[in-house]
Amino acid sequence: MTELRDIDPSSPFLAQLHGPDDGQPVVLIEPYVVPDGQTEEFLATWHQVTLFMKAQPGYVTGQLYRGTSGSHVLAHTAVWENLGALQQAVTSEEFRKIVRRSPDGTVALPVIVRQAAVPGICVGS
Repeated sequence: MTELRDIDPSSPFLAQLHGPDDGQPVVLIEPYVVPDGQTEEFLATWHQVTLFMKAQPGYVTGQLYRGTSGSHVLAHTAVWENLGALQQAVTSEEFRKIVRRSPDGTVALPVIVRQAAVPGICVGS
């Protein structure tokens, strides 16, 4: 099963997940560290999780990234219409059942973010 760790201890993932929902889009960024030799098993579970998520209200799109040069890091991003939709999906029993199938020793470091505006570079949401 996957171990959940916080990237930013001052704003733990579960606090972010259960924070106020202002109805604006959110992005889940979830890097994983997968044990040696377990990548295919992880990808099979991730595939099932993603099929489930795609069917949930409020899911917009997602993408998986894979580390280079033999890295054990994979990272998933998912755009959601709002925090409430993400919260409902990840707290469902069906989601929890699927996630329990992930390889032992897998570490997830999820964070919920929003687009940020930087003048002349990128627009926010």
